[in-house]
Amino acid sequence: MEQTTYSQRCGICEEEKARGIHLYTTFICTECEHNMIHTEPREEKYNYYVRKLKNATKPKLYS
Repeated sequence: MEQTTYSQRCGICEEEKARGIHLYTTFICTECEHNMIHTEPREEKYNYYVRKLKNATKPKLYS
């Protein structure tokens, strides 16, 4: 049996990845998920993740 894999664009790193989670309408790859979980609020990268995650709550406009 042939297994079909497909990739999606990560909302954080914006790369095509096959594994990850969906948060509202945003796909987050497993690597970014891991990095976000292990980032401390005092780190510079924390603000980057906060900015990117703000887009996850915005509904997409389909027209």
